[in-house]
Amino acid sequence: MKKHNPIKIFLSVAACRLTRFFLRVLHRGGTTLPGRSAMLFDKKILEVVSRGMKIIVVTGTNGKTTTCSMLRNSLQESGIEPLSNISGANLLTGITAEFTAQAKLSGKPKKKYAIVECDEGALKKVVPLIRPKVIVVTNLFRDQLDRYGEVMHTLEEIRRGIKLVPKSILCLNADCSLTASLANDVDNPVYYYGISTKTADDSEANDALSDAKYCIKCGAEYEYDYHTYAHLGGFRCPKCGYKRIKPFTEVTSIDKMSVKGTDITVQFHNNKMVATEAEKIHIGLPALYNVYNGLAAIAAYECAGWKRNAITSSLANVKSSFGRMETFTYNNVEIQMILVKNPAGCNQSLTFLSSVDEDYVAVFCLNDKTADGHDISWIWDANHELVANDPHCKKIYVSGTRATDIRIRLKYAGADESKIELVEKETELLEAMTSHNLPVFVLPNYTSMLSLRAVVSEATGKKEFWKDQKESK
Repeated sequence: MKKHNPIKIFLSVAACRLTRFFLRVLHRGGTTLPGRSAMLFDKKILEVVSRGMKIIVVTGTNGKTTTCSMLRNSLQESGIEPLSNISGANLLTGITAEFTAQAKLSGKPKKKYAIVECDEGALKKVVPLIRPKVIVVTNLFRDQLDRYGEVMHTLEEIRRGIKLVPKSILCLNADCSLTASLANDVDNPVYYYGISTKTADDSEANDALSDAKYCIKCGAEYEYDYHTYAHLGGFRCPKCGYKRIKPFTEVTSIDKMSVKGTDITVQFHNNKMVATEAEKIHIGLPALYNVYNGLAAIAAYECAGWKRNAITSSLANVKSSFGRMETFTYNNVEIQMILVKNPAGCNQSLTFLSSVDEDYVAVFCLNDKTADGHDISWIWDANHELVANDPHCKKIYVSGTRATDIRIRLKYAGADESKIELVEKETELLEAMTSHNLPVFVLPNYTSMLSLRAVVSEATGKKEFWKDQKESK
């Protein structure tokens, strides 16, 4: 590591701390500006303030925040408070802010462990500085086309980052043909996880949106032994032989799925792929994608060298995180907020709503700001028909800068127009959606989630994310 000037280190840490302090006095989270302040004095201060820490980095299109939450929750139950960017500020500036604010003025880290969510495009900038023990890649789906371009560009961005840290252990989703291909031309040790059984969605999977229909090596169309959802599952190429690799950690059966969580059976294997013990595990969050998130967390935990039973037992108690299945109660009405940002994730959220066996209110919030991606055409690829035609859905509200677009999408999905109402202001939306005395499910994209969550949090007395975070003093 390049030698850093002690005076510049001191100024970087001081600037970061002061900037965050004043921002939080103003009731702002202070997630990225403190990082920029620190980097004014030392562009690579992150290299200093992360030195000697055991770090897990989680990247990929969907599931980053929840997987990090699962890992963080397990460490906390074991009496360890890791450093983590719980706000979701996952670019270089946000990650720099978190590490620098929690370092000593000398730049020495105060904590030994860190769980870091990292944007796919930022990985190549972040990992050479923090040298993580483990890198988890959850999956790859089409997302924010105006920012990332097609999914193959995102794949190459991740590959560039991985190649810079050849000693980091890769935890890869074996069911994603794109993610699994990252192991093909890198020197890193690799650990695979996956679901080795059909799921409830398998009957519809062939008609589902696929971002990886053709073999990444030869271009032939994949065949599948089974699907889980979208392009995930038991893929194989009939032409060149590229296929899903049997994972070290695999779900062999999904025993029960409900809105309260999922019971699964997980089979573990040793380094020689000999089956060892199988374990019944309960994941305290609903939906199939949270099974994948749980598997990713288990794999990362093992690769970090921590005791497996700590993570498998803690998954039953995992809490929702920052707009991802996060629950609020207002006027005795339960509100569940489920972030959606691309067709694959949206489809899984819509499938979850359609599985609810009681009457409910659905809310769709859609913005087209820079952090969301200006191209919102993906809403036409998601299966909104699942909710539009669900007899349990009694009322639909739409909001956001592109509320009219989502309203039209729901109309074409077959929703009764008299059931759809557009509400612009978040405060009015909160009152309207909770006026029916029915459970409320909110499906917002990123910036609409932030603005609505702020209103709901204030109304329900829930702390801002940074007030829940325990920092070293």
